Amino acid sequence: MPADKKGMATETATKLVTWTDQYSVGIARIDAEHQKLIGLVNDLYSAMLGGRGKDIVGHTLDGLADYTKSHFVNEERLLRIHSYPEFETHKAEHDKLIRQVKHLQDEHRAGKAVISMDVMRFLQHWLVDHIVGVDKKYTAHLQTAGVK
Repeated sequence: MPADKKGMATETATKLVTWTDQYSVGIARIDAEHQKLIGLVNDLYSAMLGGRGKDIVGHTLDGLADYTKSHFVNEERLLRIHSYPEFETHKAEHDKLIRQVKHLQDEHRAGKAVISMDVMRFLQHWLVDHIVGVDKKYTAHLQTAGVK
């Protein structure tokens, strides 16, 4: 059983998150970026499971962090342009994750932390919960503004 009904990994899965339609926010470019983020989380998970070494895991974590920042900039620009009323709250969620990932990177580089299942579960739940619980809130607003 590779994934549960929410697309989240079970202990025997080779992917941590599998994209499902329930994650779609109905905006093609954001969905594509979310799929890329899920792929990067899965790459980090694979590197961790494969015991591929601190450097490879660190490089993968850095790639995830960089792409996350880029995605947040794109998403925030879109929300700002279309005067999303919950923009500040949404941005605060992004800022919080960026701080958490930066802390994880710093700890990993300093040899104080390893990428563990607890870390992967945090990333998995944050990504899924953020997309389903926070990002989907802007769908109607952006679609009403003509964003597809």
